[in-house]
Amino acid sequence: MAAIDATDSFTAMMALEPHGPDTFVGTGPTYPWGGLYGGQIVAQALGAAAATVEPGYRVHSLHAYFIRRGDQAEPVRYEVARTRNGRSFCTRTVEARQAVGAILSLSASFQVDEDAPEVQTALLPEVSGPDAIEGSSWSSFYDRRTLGRDEVPGEVAAWMRAAPLGADADPAIHAAALAYISDDLATDAAHALDPRHSSDWDDLAGFSLDHAIWFHRPQRADEWHLHTMRCHGLMSSRGLAVGEVFTASGTHVATVTQEVLLRPRR
Repeated sequence: MAAIDATDSFTAMMALEPHGPDTFVGTGPTYPWGGLYGGQIVAQALGAAAATVEPGYRVHSLHAYFIRRGDQAEPVRYEVARTRNGRSFCTRTVEARQAVGAILSLSASFQVDEDAPEVQTALLPEVSGPDAIEGSSWSSFYDRRTLGRDEVPGEVAAWMRAAPLGADADPAIHAAALAYISDDLATDAAHALDPRHSSDWDDLAGFSLDHAIWFHRPQRADEWHLHTMRCHGLMSSRGLAVGEVFTASGTHVATVTQEVLLRPRR
């Protein structure tokens, strides 16, 4: 049987190989900037955590710290700790490692869905639909249609959807795909606020420091979602980006935050 090529598709990349109890190994595509894409490590770490949880539990939040730059030529080892198993909630802690040591630490919490009131206060902005915007994605794993700054003053926003995941794809794959995509816009939101920036990235380098997602409702990541990001401020070379994810019909499915490090290029 031929080995799965993790560069072929997102689902192939998410087919982590078991390496002992609660330990998995993953690889990914080559990225144009070298190194690894933070969204890949977050998505695979979430996938490793989900593989140790019973199917009735759905991820509702994750919090991740990027510790070291990853090497795209080397597989990543995901070591999962079953921090807590409860009747309503489960918690997992994942350490992603390469030869250099830990490159990411992630905690994820899973919940059994409960019958309770739902209230939504975040609203979908009135913007152009994805069909009216030219594609701008750098990856074959998802499509991106970036809105002009005049439509979303003070924000960076784009319609994004994963490449088809299949009608029977597990909800955990859709959550992982959203996690992969969610790492795309945060650095741009912080970059736009930095007075040292130009229209491109020639003057500043951006790095993800930490990343958090709250998954409010189930979603299909291979359908169009509007991702919005705004930077709340800059301090000590760090920018805090906060955003929401909406379905095309206006359902608020996730909230994303990321702290970004911005430094002049040397």
